[in-house]
Amino acid sequence: MVELVLPVAGDVAAAAGRIAPYVRRTPVFPTVVDGRPVTFKLEHLQLTGSFKVRGALNALLSAGHAAPVVTASGGNHGIGVSTAAAQLGVRATIYVPQTVPPDKAARIAATGAEVVRHGSRYAEAEAAARAHAERAGLRYLPAYDDPDVVAGQGTIALEIATQAPECDTVAVAVGGGGLISGVALASPPGTAVVGVEPENCACLHAAIAAGEPVDSPVDSIAASALGATRLGRIPFAILRDANLHLALVEDKAIVAARDRLWEEFRLAVEPAAAAPFAAWLAGTMPGDHPCLILCGANAPWTAA
Repeated sequence: MVELVLPVAGDVAAAAGRIAPYVRRTPVFPTVVDGRPVTFKLEHLQLTGSFKVRGALNALLSAGHAAPVVTASGGNHGIGVSTAAAQLGVRATIYVPQTVPPDKAARIAATGAEVVRHGSRYAEAEAAARAHAERAGLRYLPAYDDPDVVAGQGTIALEIATQAPECDTVAVAVGGGGLISGVALASPPGTAVVGVEPENCACLHAAIAAGEPVDSPVDSIAASALGATRLGRIPFAILRDANLHLALVEDKAIVAARDRLWEEFRLAVEPAAAAPFAAWLAGTMPGDHPCLILCGANAPWTAA
């Protein structure tokens, strides 16, 4: 087995400087809900409508060349990679499953990247993309199991630490683990990191229970963003030593949280981004003042 190369906190700091000219420093929004203080990190306002562009840019900039890149995505990572590639003049090919939301596929194509539909699940698209990259001698850029991607995603935590130092907890919706592992690396000592997953789309829970990443079911309204069947090896290695807490939420709670974000604050996010708010509303989160990362807004959305 190939030895893992794990990023460290210094890599996140380097990534922040590297990607700063290309990304938005998204705002935070402190408020009170049901008598309790909470802060939202409005990462759904990021360029591309998702945090994914941070990791994609850091990975491409770290490579230091303009070679074509191949990846697979359920949507947001593909938008991030294709947008980063367009900014840097790099050719990108993005494999997506047949179930990818049409609006996400359209946004990838709009950047000029080649979109290849393959398989009914993300894992099938990933296998085809990796095979393509190997045949063509091109770089495959993982959605979450890559040290440069993890370091890039962790730049969100550096922003939270300066924008909302009063927050003692950071809550993250979990797919393959790139964002939560980056946040765990870069959060101040003592900060609790909460990984929130839908009940039937919970590869982090499965990995922690098994003691290693394992395949797990994917069946959720948030699957297009959180639909990894297996947690990444790099994220798992980082999270084993983190101040980690886990939370599960039902799909109906995710929808209710998404709708409440709109009704009370006019924040329009995709279901995955509402998962941390759903867990906080349920009272399953540690800390006195958490920061909830609203990670994306790339799904068809209407008010309830």
